[in-house]
Amino acid sequence: MILEQLYCLVDDFNLGFVEAWEATLIQEGACKKGWECRMSVSEIMTIMILFHQKNYRTFKHFYTGYVAVFLKKEFPTLLSYNRFVEQKKRVIMPLFFFMISLSKQQTGIYFVDSTTIKVCHIKREKQHKVFAGLAKKSKSSMGWFFGFKLHLLINSCGEIMAIKFTQATVDDRSPVLDLTAGLYGKLIADKGYISANLKEVLFERGIELMTKIRKNMKPKMMDAFDKALLRKRAIVESVIDQLKNISQIEHSRHRSVSNFILNLISGLTAYGLQPKKPAIDTSFSGLVTV
Repeated sequence: MILEQLYCLVDDFNLGFVEAWEATLIQEGACKKGWECRMSVSEIMTIMILFHQKNYRTFKHFYTGYVAVFLKKEFPTLLSYNRFVEQKKRVIMPLFFFMISLSKQQTGIYFVDSTTIKVCHIKREKQHKVFAGLAKKSKSSMGWFFGFKLHLLINSCGEIMAIKFTQATVDDRSPVLDLTAGLYGKLIADKGYISANLKEVLFERGIELMTKIRKNMKPKMMDAFDKALLRKRAIVESVIDQLKNISQIEHSRHRSVSNFILNLISGLTAYGLQPKKPAIDTSFSGLVTV
């Protein structure tokens, strides 16, 4: 997406949101008024999203080596790097609601999965200070890790329908009811989501939970279309791979919780603005080979 288009999209959203949002904030009487930031909320949000659309691995190199050198004309009131880092936490709420507002469609076919968000190497868990009392130690299919879990629900077009951020020890099945609120159709998941009670509750809501069976379970009859959908579950893995390797929602260099949350939201927003996403053809001819 062109920089001008990105800024206009963000600024159009903030025209109605920021004023209404700031009117609801509670001001502390004892708090002294600080310096006014010369950069607007829309400009800060644009830079944060742009970082996750580029190939830079660290925000400092991106800001000092790209934004401060090549984008001075586009951002005439650009702040110093240290000042920008202090101010960027202002956009957490606007950016979160902007991410939610991105267009997504109900296709009737959804995929759910979770992924680990590591905050440090497992060997340094006891030395870690930033997320002390928040991050937890847990075990995934890839081994032990220290951090959190991100639960994703996507549609057949690769668009993120809902997310939930939990501690690492939360069961993958726990957030499913919240993620699927207001949706109808088929929900494809892996074997970790097998639960007779969950399947029954979802069925009452109009959602059919579909998973592969374990070795100790009795085989069940499925039509060719549903079998083909189960084979397409890898689409959610592709989305997670892009979030981690392109949008960079996971790294271990965070020095505050607020910057961690902002990095996560910015990465999810950058993915939502991608013109091309992993998608599948849900027509019968596209899924089933005769």
